[in-house]
Amino acid sequence: MSDDTKILGLDAESGRWLLVAAGMVINVCLGAIYAYSVIRIPLEAHFKKLGLGVTATQMQVPFIVFLLTWAVSMPLAGPKIDRWGPRRMTLAGGILLGSGWFLASLSGSPKTLALMYGIIGGAGVGLAYGVPLAVSARWFPDRRGLAVGLTILGFGFSAAIIAPLSDALARSLGSVLGVFRVFGIGFLVLIAALSRLMKFPPQGWSPRGWVCDDPPPAGRSASCSEVHFTWKQMIGKLSFYGLWVCYTLGALAGLMAIGIAKPVGLEFAANAGLSAAASAGLMTSLIVPFSACNGCGRPLFGAIIDRLSPQKAAVIAFTLIAFASILLYAIPNKTIVYILGLSVLWGCLGGWVAIAPATTAKFFGSRHYSRNYGIVFTAYGAGAVLGNILAGRIKDLFGSYRRAFPIIAGLAVVGLLLALALLKPPVQAPALFAPGPESE
Repeated sequence: MSDDTKILGLDAESGRWLLVAAGMVINVCLGAIYAYSVIRIPLEAHFKKLGLGVTATQMQVPFIVFLLTWAVSMPLAGPKIDRWGPRRMTLAGGILLGSGWFLASLSGSPKTLALMYGIIGGAGVGLAYGVPLAVSARWFPDRRGLAVGLTILGFGFSAAIIAPLSDALARSLGSVLGVFRVFGIGFLVLIAALSRLMKFPPQGWSPRGWVCDDPPPAGRSASCSEVHFTWKQMIGKLSFYGLWVCYTLGALAGLMAIGIAKPVGLEFAANAGLSAAASAGLMTSLIVPFSACNGCGRPLFGAIIDRLSPQKAAVIAFTLIAFASILLYAIPNKTIVYILGLSVLWGCLGGWVAIAPATTAKFFGSRHYSRNYGIVFTAYGAGAVLGNILAGRIKDLFGSYRRAFPIIAGLAVVGLLLALALLKPPVQAPALFAPGPESE
């Protein structure tokens, strides 16, 4: 069957890379949420022109609601991918995402923006996000980490594309609300077209010459060792809890870095003696390289998983997070330190967004991947909420976002120790309770 399967007329060995490319473009659309910090500024000005006394916290609510809705809808949508099929699931997500963005153009307050953009748009991402990941995981049992990392590269790099494009559209259209309309239509059309490429391999298909999920030990013959855990079996393993907590800590550090990138950067710039105008221009221009780090961290850590192991990839990520956080706290008056430190934190967030799905498939198999990763992904939502709350509380208590970095460094050390203790293949970990049969 390996020799007969075709993708767009190409042999599956070559054609499967087209599915990775399609998933990457879909993720550029889904990842536009990371450009919210840029769109938020003209939005806040627009609401104030309407006579609304909006606060910074109120303007942050749509972003938090979006992330929460995305995280909650992922585990609900996961089981439906196999039932509905990847094409219909992607299309449904695209319709919701496009509708959410388009309806956001009618928002007259942060509350309606949270409903249209946050809930409807966030649910669209929740439905569609897992599909390209599941497709790549199933087509690439031999290079799963790299394929998944490349697929979600588009999500991390999205802000570098969407942010400058949104600025250009706002100037051209004369209204930030018009930006939502254009993106809503564009995302819907693009995802609908690419959804037709989303499909799983035929039953029994495997790459030529591939016989095992992992390289066999030296001196032993290769035999396929992949196991397929149901979600009930997965949550009965210590390795699941190790992965979930590590993912929460990694997401917390990275999402906090994204959320406070500009205000903490202004603190560094002020300490370095830069003018307010120069500081604002610098912080805006840095979103492109930061987003590039976020995007490139995904295939990089995916490749590390393939070459080493999920545990070693996690140790590397937490070591980098701790180093960057200590550096940012210790040297508060050098903009180069800020650029280096935030680049590492953005890159490690991208790394964790690749480590978690690749590890889920590697540890728990690909047969129930859609549902299993939906459950694992709730860690991302937990990290988003905890990170934003922690950053705000530290600012309120100490008057500076920089005080958050020692805490992040400490959490990274905790994550590193947990990874060493628990982030191991589940066959090496005891079940916490006896699993029941799989159910829908």
